[in-house]
Amino acid sequence: MSLSHTAAEYMLSDALLPDPSSSRAKGLRLELPSDRLLKFVTVGLPLCLVSLAFAREFSAGSQISCFSPTNFTGKQSAYADTACWDSLINHSFDTEGHAATNSLWALKVFPYSLLVVAVLMYLPYLLWRYAAAPALHSDLLFIIDELDKSYNRSVRLVQHMRKVQQDSAEPERFWEEYERARQERYFEFPLLERYLTCKQHTHALAFIYILRNLLLLLFLAATCLYLVFLHLNIFQDEFSCSIKTGLLQAEPHIPPLIPCKLVFFSVFQLISISLGSIYILLIPVVIYNALQLCQWDKGLLSVYEMLPAFDLLSRRMLTCPLNDLNVILLFLRANISELSSFGRLSAVSALREATANKEDIDTVIDFMTLLAGLETTRPKHQ
Repeated sequence: MSLSHTAAEYMLSDALLPDPSSSRAKGLRLELPSDRLLKFVTVGLPLCLVSLAFAREFSAGSQISCFSPTNFTGKQSAYADTACWDSLINHSFDTEGHAATNSLWALKVFPYSLLVVAVLMYLPYLLWRYAAAPALHSDLLFIIDELDKSYNRSVRLVQHMRKVQQDSAEPERFWEEYERARQERYFEFPLLERYLTCKQHTHALAFIYILRNLLLLLFLAATCLYLVFLHLNIFQDEFSCSIKTGLLQAEPHIPPLIPCKLVFFSVFQLISISLGSIYILLIPVVIYNALQLCQWDKGLLSVYEMLPAFDLLSRRMLTCPLNDLNVILLFLRANISELSSFGRLSAVSALREATANKEDIDTVIDFMTLLAGLETTRPKHQ
């Protein structure tokens, strides 16, 4: 008795899968690993940097240091720092000598703008969670259950026909009945296959998934452009401030402009560079996620073609990949641990590949592949 025959007999003797537990519905993953990583980085990174910015602000105290005249008292110097921080207007002169002003108010709200960025990055996830995840959860739960049930039905059929073959007094009569049954497609359980075929003609999940990635790509690009704008037009650590306003406007000893320096400038610059660099690196990841729908993941379905109930690929029913079926296949791959029959069939397929003589149908492995129509010749019997 061959090693593959012995292994197949032991494996298929208890090959039937147990009934699925109720925890399967709670354990389904409704996000791809790459999408989960993107959500963690795009939302968590700005929040982490905001915490760093606020910690720097609270620990440093004043965010600005102005070089007041030497005749200023301590209270007057404190007033100058407060007034310049409240206004944050840089007074300068253009090339022709005319006075020009440039508002640096964006620096004051920079930490809060990172909070807005985190909220925007969370919106695509909310779109997917409430618009697509409920329907996807139902589809995955049904398809996983049906795949496991199709596997169980096929195993029962193989075991029954194996027993009939061994007990048959006329082997040729058995194979004639088998060929007639296969031609009349008695071995098929078409519910799952028809359901998957219908999913090829719907595009709701695919549309929402692509929209999610497009929104994320738009928000990433907008954030990067915003940071570039800050660096080119706003970010500067020194500026000239005018405190000669209000009650001090008529004071002759008050200089028209005093130089000021932003204490937090280096921290904000480091935060913006870090955030922009990581977001730029994430843009190809988002594009890759969207492009996953441009090709089929045939590896998972090809394993199930060993079953007589499943020939979606062999009948060339897979057409344009931009549909809900391709999205479901991606999430089936992410939930492969919940698909108990996949591991069993993969093991059967590996054992079949190890069979020395492919023409001798003497194991239940070869018998299962025969039911699937993968053997074109009649088995040889010694």
